[in-house]
Amino acid sequence: MSTAIIDPAGAGAETGSPDFDPRELRNALGQFATGVTVITTVAPGGERIGVTANSFTSVSMDPPLVLWCPGRHLRSLPHFERATHFAINVLASDQHELSRRFATPDDDKFAGVPLRTGIAGIPVLEGTLATFECRTVARHEAGDHVIYVGQVERFRHEPASPLVFHGGRYRDTAQHSSEAR
Repeated sequence: MSTAIIDPAGAGAETGSPDFDPRELRNALGQFATGVTVITTVAPGGERIGVTANSFTSVSMDPPLVLWCPGRHLRSLPHFERATHFAINVLASDQHELSRRFATPDDDKFAGVPLRTGIAGIPVLEGTLATFECRTVARHEAGDHVIYVGQVERFRHEPASPLVFHGGRYRDTAQHSSEAR
């Protein structure tokens, strides 16, 4: 078990950053299980763009808002900055290969992937657990990431098991014993 405490007068006080071991902080954050998504958009020239992300959450029901947070290091970030729309494709438990594909550099991540064209020409992956087609309504600078807020303009969902990421690994979900039928 690792524990870290912020000491306001500690080594990181001059920069405003706590003096944490980044690997240990990443390990601690990895204890929060998340779903896995592929965020897609289209560049002004028509190029399809897609990245894997687990930084997705619902923000508001009225209006229907969601957010995701790409890192500033992302090569495709300039495309998202210019895009008016994006899609959040929530992956099902059997789609871990899609997650890997969109998490690594490739000339055409979409090759052979079943998809349809969504609002504003954005690529939407077929066969996912859920899809949210969104209009970008806000961007917020946040450290080494950017927070994108989107208003959901169209969505769909299917009953299936989600792809889960926990502790640096893909995981399967199981029904909790208290929920047994």
